Parts: sequence; C-alpha cells; structure tokens
Amino acid sequence: MPVRAEATDKAEIVTQLIFGECYSVLLVQGNWLQVRLAADQYVGWMDAKQHRPVSADYFRRWQAEDHPRTLDVVQMVSDDSTKMPVTLGTRLPFFDGMTLHLGDQPYFYNGSATNPRNGHGPQGPADVRLKLLQKMALQYLKAPYLWGGKTLFGIDCSGLVQQLYGLVGVQLPRDAHQQIEAGQPVHFVAQTRPGDLAFFDNAEGRIVHVGLLLDDQQILHASGEVRIDPLDHNGIFRRDQQRYSHKLRLIKRILSE
Repeated sequence: MPVRAEATDKAEIVTQLIFGECYSVLLVQGNWLQVRLAADQYVGWMDAKQHRPVSADYFRRWQAEDHPRTLDVVQMVSDDSTKMPVTLGTRLPFFDGMTLHLGDQPYFYNGSATNPRNGHGPQGPADVRLKLLQKMALQYLKAPYLWGGKTLFGIDCSGLVQQLYGLVGVQLPRDAHQQIEAGQPVHFVAQTRPGDLAFFDNAEGRIVHVGLLLDDQQILHASGEVRIDPLDHNGIFRRDQQRYSHKLRLIKRILSE
C-alpha cells in the first residue's frame, strides 16, 4: 500500500507498506493516518481504510525478531477463505515453515523463504549471505522504476537495495542519503566486491542514487528499470547512450568477511 508525503491521494508516494510489515500510528487526520514504519522509522500518510490494528504484544514481538522473507518472484499466502499474492522479499511474520501470523490470524505459505536462523540472518556467514544477495538481485532485472516503490511491480533505487539487504538480515534505512551512513568506505573501484553499495550525487552534492555492485565492476540499479551497467571511478556508464548517467560519490561495504 502507498505511504504518501501528505494526507491526500494526490500526494507523492514516499514509500510503501508491504504484506507482513508493522507500523505505529502517530496522528489521525480525517480519513488519513500518519504512520511510522517499524522497520526503518520512515514517516508518511496512509489511507485509514487500509489500516489493520494488531496488539501491543504482537508489535513488540514483531520488532524483536528477524522474520523470514519470501524468495519466490510471486507466491500466495492464504487462509481458509482468502488468497493473497506476495512478491520477492516479503516478510513472513513468525513463519515456522508452513504457518505465519498477522496479529491473531494464521496464514499458510508453501513457497521458498529465507531462514534467518540458518545462515541468512545477521549471524550467518558473510559468504552465504552474499551469495544469496547476488542471486536474488538478478531476479529484479527489468522491474519498472517507481518512485517510492519496494516491489518487483515497481521499485526505486534505494528501495531495491533495502529489499535485497533485508533478505540477508540487514535493515538499511529507506533513502539513499541515509543508506550512505552504513558500512565501511571502499576507496577504489578496483577494490570493490559483489554486494558493495555505490552512491552517486548531483551537481549540488546531494546523494540521489544508489546501486549494488556485482562481479567485474558491474552495478545493478533502478533507473527507468532495474538494469546492469558498468561502473568506473567516474560513475555509471550507459553503453546504450554512450554517456555517464550518474556521478560516483562513494562506495560502502555493508557485509564484511
């Protein structure tokens, strides 16, 4: 569901709430709720018709756990009467391999999912997590660009890297200018490795773009669509346009061996 900059359907989408996520309500304004997303503390407005309350106890337990994520491009979550599609990277709260819970309601999921307790979570080996990160990154290729988007059906540059790192138990902030604060600097493009994040600025020096490094100094990023382009010390070079599209500012390493 869209989370907007202001309490109107005409306002820009600043981020999205995806199945399985939690939020707290900060303010009620007519038919709109100002909410703070529990995962990344992002604040925006959602339509009250899309609100589904959960207990304070559920919310506390949700915050304390690293929940499994879906690994199928599209899969179904169901109960006795409803089937709902979920896309790659969707959280499965309290998933035990078959059943998950939204509040008191159990749902069933029989697709592929990460296992935070078995290599994919924050305590897992870096090589296992990086391998999964690279594999799943390619599943997003050709996904259309959508400002504020976080799914295969529409995603922006920072939403892409946030979702990908979420698969391996790393909760990044929502926007590129916030994400640049994470990790350790990599000083030369030749020293990069798959999984590093490259950040790009505009003429005013503001961070406006981010992408995920792959092998051979290639970068996966959302620009019009999720695509792969070469990266050098100047920035991203678009072969189809024979020009640099983004100016490199900094490279950061999020997962260390």
